[in-house]
Amino acid sequence: MEETVLEEPICEEAVLAEEIPEVKPAAMVNKNGVKAEAATASGGGDVASGGVASGGGGAASGFSGTKIFTWFMVLALLGVWSSVAVVWLDLVDYDNVIARAKEFPLNFSEVLQGKLSAYDADGDGDFDVEDAKVLLDEKEVKTAAPKKETLKKDQSPGEVASKKNRTKGVKERPVSLVQKEAKEESAVEEQTEPIVEEVIQTTEGTEEEGQLPPNPSQEQQAPEGESPDAVGTTAKAEDATEESFEGKLAVEAGSFEAEAAVQVEEKEPVAVEEKTTQEDSEGNAEDQPEDMLQYKAKKKKPKLLNAFEKTIKAEIDAAEKLRKKGKVEEAVRAFDTLVQQYPQSPRCRYGKALAEDDLAEKMRSNDMLQKALSTYKEASELPNAMPDLIKATLKKRAERQQFLGRMRGALATLEKLVQIFSEDVALKNDLGVAHLLIGDNKSAKRVYEEVLAIAPSNGFAKVHYGFILKSENKIAESIPFLRDGLESGDPGTDDGRFYFHLGDALQRMGDDSAYKWYERGHQRGHFASVWQRSLYNVDGLKAQPWWTPKDTGYMDLIKTLERNWRTIRDEALSVMDKTTGLFVPEEENLREKGEWGQFTLWQQGKKAGESCHSVPKTCGLLERYTEATGCKRGQIKFSVMQPGTHVWPHTGPTNCRLRMHLGLVIPKTGCKIRCTNDTRAWEEGKVLIFDDSFEHEVWQDADSYRLIFIVDVWHPELTQYQRQTLSPI
Repeated sequence: MEETVLEEPICEEAVLAEEIPEVKPAAMVNKNGVKAEAATASGGGDVASGGVASGGGGAASGFSGTKIFTWFMVLALLGVWSSVAVVWLDLVDYDNVIARAKEFPLNFSEVLQGKLSAYDADGDGDFDVEDAKVLLDEKEVKTAAPKKETLKKDQSPGEVASKKNRTKGVKERPVSLVQKEAKEESAVEEQTEPIVEEVIQTTEGTEEEGQLPPNPSQEQQAPEGESPDAVGTTAKAEDATEESFEGKLAVEAGSFEAEAAVQVEEKEPVAVEEKTTQEDSEGNAEDQPEDMLQYKAKKKKPKLLNAFEKTIKAEIDAAEKLRKKGKVEEAVRAFDTLVQQYPQSPRCRYGKALAEDDLAEKMRSNDMLQKALSTYKEASELPNAMPDLIKATLKKRAERQQFLGRMRGALATLEKLVQIFSEDVALKNDLGVAHLLIGDNKSAKRVYEEVLAIAPSNGFAKVHYGFILKSENKIAESIPFLRDGLESGDPGTDDGRFYFHLGDALQRMGDDSAYKWYERGHQRGHFASVWQRSLYNVDGLKAQPWWTPKDTGYMDLIKTLERNWRTIRDEALSVMDKTTGLFVPEEENLREKGEWGQFTLWQQGKKAGESCHSVPKTCGLLERYTEATGCKRGQIKFSVMQPGTHVWPHTGPTNCRLRMHLGLVIPKTGCKIRCTNDTRAWEEGKVLIFDDSFEHEVWQDADSYRLIFIVDVWHPELTQYQRQTLSPI
């Protein structure tokens, strides 16, 4: 009987299919292995009593009704999902849709699909339920990669597990911090993404380009040991060199501020990342509608397209897609065609500038980069340019001008930005850094005073303002600004220079809490240790405060100096001012009191010809010792110090050199030098050797002047290649 029951409905269905051709359901096998038609055929009737025939007919008509209802539900759900995505995520510019609908009154659906094609997240060519799921973070975007999810190198399992808790609609981007110019896709350049809240807030492009080209006019020299005040210090310093696209090496940043500009560019992305993570992690979605509204207001997305450009968005997106895929030559051609077709389109011209910028990076061509700079300028000056596009364009232009070392040009660009967007505090901070980069501390100070007047808690402005006060020798006044700025944790404040200057200021005020800040700077990775606080460093070099001649491997040089010390002394005395007993005064603000002067023979590996004419024998003795004369991160000079002089504790800027002191005229008592916690004295005709990247301090309490000869040499563990390629200090 079981077999008869199963066979009869199938036959009945075949008959019904012939009699009613418009209903042809396929025979489906359900999860229990029973064909669907058979299951529906048994409408509760008995086989013998005609239940099969009536059940079969009921199945046919019932299936048709079910099918219609199913499709109705599919369409209804499609509408619901589309509405959620459109309304909640604010995806549609309704005015624009209606305007386009008027142009195509017979195909409103096509117009709507054209508008929403920008949000085709799953790549099937239109906007549908699957796209809505992707945009709501409920489904992964389909790619050609294997379906199994794997961890990235820098991704923890927890990050993968917490993906569902991320802010809705925000696409994850890898964050790269600090710092040379390796052309990553920045938020400003990703304006075609559905959500790009970082576009207006960050000066991008410092990705491996991070160390800005320095201003040689700001280079300063410090006798006996430089302070970061003098030379500009950066957190991992051997890479504080800048190479133009054509391979030209620029000198290291001439003042502290080059790195500050780098920090400006980092701060905004960090702020956005922290804010979205915090807000997304607090509370449940259903009980925070007000938070959601506030969040949406905070992440205001940029508007780069004017009314006309929205009608050609598909063409712009196509060209932009080429650029993002790295097909920069094709992108340049595509945008150039768009510029010719739509010469008054700021967005087309901005896209062309970005593509030219990328091509300049690929070709390493300064000429192409100059072309991009011109195109950026053209885009910002076209009529009908959206404010967000003007901001993004000019910020990018200023950044690239700084990369080329055109600091005054970048300053002019930033001044224009601040004039247009006068309420933008971040732009004012950038402008302050631009003034510092050309050595205009007075103007920078005025800018930061304006920022602090309207944003008193702005940490970035505080640390820079504190630095300026300290450079003016307003030590006590600088401390609260430096301390509060660091404690704020604001982006751009976690910088070794600020820890250095705060600690230095506290030391000068006799406050032992200085070492707490040095320790904190060490823990943050800015200093090798509490004692060794140089910032232009090469990792892995032997580090010890005091060295023996044998340790250095420069025995020949040391013996030459000690054998000829009287000749060197006599030449030094011949050029010393007989009235004052001085050379050129020390100008690095390292003295608490007293008189201290220097007479330089070599600086940054370059011979001071006029000075050597005055002391020919001394220079002749040194000519063949390239470890000294070729040391681009050091000096060779005479140093004279008068009685009653005290030099504050300080460190040199780099661990790439050792410093030799040859005693020439040394009083019997009262002259001493401390390096870390070991204090020593000079002897006439003998060489003292120490690593001045460690903290050192000098006292001259004798009755007459002290005269020594300072010779800096390369750290013996540096390779020949490193000695040739490291930038000068």
